[in-house]
Amino acid sequence: MNNLVRILRNALLLPVFAVCVAVPLAGIASSRHPNAADQRAVVLLAAGDIADCANLSGAEATAQILEANPGTVAAIGDLAYPDGTREDFKCYDKTWGRVKNRTRPAPGNHEFHSQGATFYFEYFGEAAGDPKNGFYSYELGAWHIVSLNSECKDIGGCDKGSREEKWLTADLAAHPAACTLAYFHKPLFSSGGAHGDAPEVRPLYQALYDANADVILNGHDHDYERFAPQDPDGNADPHRGIREFVVGTGGKNHRPFGPPESTTEVRDTTAFGILKLTLKSDSYDWQFIPEAGKSFTDSGSGRCH
Repeated sequence: MNNLVRILRNALLLPVFAVCVAVPLAGIASSRHPNAADQRAVVLLAAGDIADCANLSGAEATAQILEANPGTVAAIGDLAYPDGTREDFKCYDKTWGRVKNRTRPAPGNHEFHSQGATFYFEYFGEAAGDPKNGFYSYELGAWHIVSLNSECKDIGGCDKGSREEKWLTADLAAHPAACTLAYFHKPLFSSGGAHGDAPEVRPLYQALYDANADVILNGHDHDYERFAPQDPDGNADPHRGIREFVVGTGGKNHRPFGPPESTTEVRDTTAFGILKLTLKSDSYDWQFIPEAGKSFTDSGSGRCH
């Protein structure tokens, strides 16, 4: 009789024991991945002003960096000098074309030397978005990425109420990601001596600022320049400001700077190179990777708004 009681008692306790065991196991499984968010980290590799048929050494140097680093490639305009023709894109294809299958481009002014940037859209196909627009967006890990067309005069303007500005505002509202990055060729802020600020893109910057975007990447001036987070008027804004990088270091050539802007933090004209951004769930790391043989670099981290 006592044996029967013990058997029944054990049988009744088994489910309780099983539940008690299951809870610690679940806890152990979670504790093995304390940085689960970091597992979603992705890499974006960026530069503009790239392949000049007259001298491909710079573009070849940066192409080698891309081949050595996995990640999505943001080619930020002026990709094929001098005029973005079919022949010019053959020179791009010899270098950065080696990573074409992971490239998401943005057009520059030299692409539009050919009517409507015809050969740019022909070369990249669907990856460049609708040829009538040249702007599009996509998701990359936890980040929302927007590629814009800063050749405003060729697409009906970039002012408030323009087709591109309205699309951008709607796109940002439809994708309220914790972290947002945009890239387009012409920078709103730049101390480059050849071009400098491009005020025509201010409405695009404003729309991004209003949506709490975090990072903007540009080219156009053939240099590297990092800015402190700032508002659309160029005022330092450490809480809501967008951090802008000018990365016109893809290989074309270097040009001198003018006076630095009030929010300029770092700038260089000695090295071609690639900006490597590691995009995490609520933050990002940046690293400028110079061409072989050059020593300039820049690195840091930021948090999303």
